[in-house]
Amino acid sequence: MKLEIVLEEEEDGTYSVHCPALKGCHSQGSTKEEALQNIHEAIDLYLEVANDKARKLINQPKTTVVDIAV
Repeated sequence: MKLEIVLEEEEDGTYSVHCPALKGCHSQGSTKEEALQNIHEAIDLYLEVANDKARKLINQPKTTVVDIAV
């Protein structure tokens, strides 16, 4: 899966980063590399939580949950 992220240098030289496709998915870092590593982890956690929430909502009769790779 590919997602676009927005990386911005702050006035103090640090970097903030967010993923517009995932509302509220933000991170930061002292360097570009650190910020990119942190947003990657934030995206993984965001998707894990979203998946867990979806599984709880789909607990209905005649419903099957199927995993797919994207």
